[in-house]
Amino acid sequence: MRIANHAGRLALVEPDAESPGGLRGLDVERASDGRFAADPQAVYDRWDEFRDWAGTADLAAAVPLGSVDSPGAALGPVAPRPPQVFAVGLNYRDHAAESGMDLPATPLVFTKYASSFTGPQGDITLSPGTVDWEVELVAVIGTGGHRIPAAQGWDHVAGLTVGQDLSDRVAQFAAPPPQFGMGKSYPGFSPMGPALVSVDELRAAGLDPDDLELGCLVNGESVQKGRTGAMIFSVPVLVAELSAIVTLLPGDVVFTGTPAGIGAGRTPPRFLGDGDELVTWCAGIGQMQHRFVTGDRS
Repeated sequence: MRIANHAGRLALVEPDAESPGGLRGLDVERASDGRFAADPQAVYDRWDEFRDWAGTADLAAAVPLGSVDSPGAALGPVAPRPPQVFAVGLNYRDHAAESGMDLPATPLVFTKYASSFTGPQGDITLSPGTVDWEVELVAVIGTGGHRIPAAQGWDHVAGLTVGQDLSDRVAQFAAPPPQFGMGKSYPGFSPMGPALVSVDELRAAGLDPDDLELGCLVNGESVQKGRTGAMIFSVPVLVAELSAIVTLLPGDVVFTGTPAGIGAGRTPPRFLGDGDELVTWCAGIGQMQHRFVTGDRS
């Protein structure tokens, strides 16, 4: 199962065979005769019920929604107003090494703010500092809980999408200790999409949700490429570690960390500038496409 936020409305989607990278979608509120609301965030509160209904939905009536390089696609973040947002730092050994930091013994957790969320396409305004890229696998919680065993972690995940943990390094490291959440939460700094893909959908496609390839390109040049199997703390382990302290809620979002290849880790460092194009992708999920602009540019 795949869902998307199309023009602020929940859609059940599938790849569009006639448009590479495109989606075909079925408006959920209309197709369910109002059983489920149009609000994409509301579905997570009824996730099990929705999943059962989606298994019976007829996608023959789906219509083309466009692709991330089509302005008409109007795709938004798959969880636009999560009750909680978690982000994990230094979750890949190679990224910890390029950052000159020790490997964490437990997940290094901070938060991003939902006001920074945006969809998988369009322009993002650069912040005043140096803006860096960080491709990440993003998990959305379907069934919440407290003290969830890692062995049951996947059962609590609605699906996976791809995101960017864009980072203003000046704001992030302006003063000790680092302000991770603030430096990573400018408007548009948390794009996600193009769709949320369920774990069973990935497995049916012959993909291992514990080992997906992901990466990003700046102006066509590959700058990051890794596999989620290299994460220090896998998605089920993160579910267990987070829920050991907090109660996870339906619709919570978890950014799971980035592999090596960030701009700050290069010699010399490299950051995003006006007019730069960033393409972000993950196998089995799809890709995002964004252009960076200065504040005085439309």
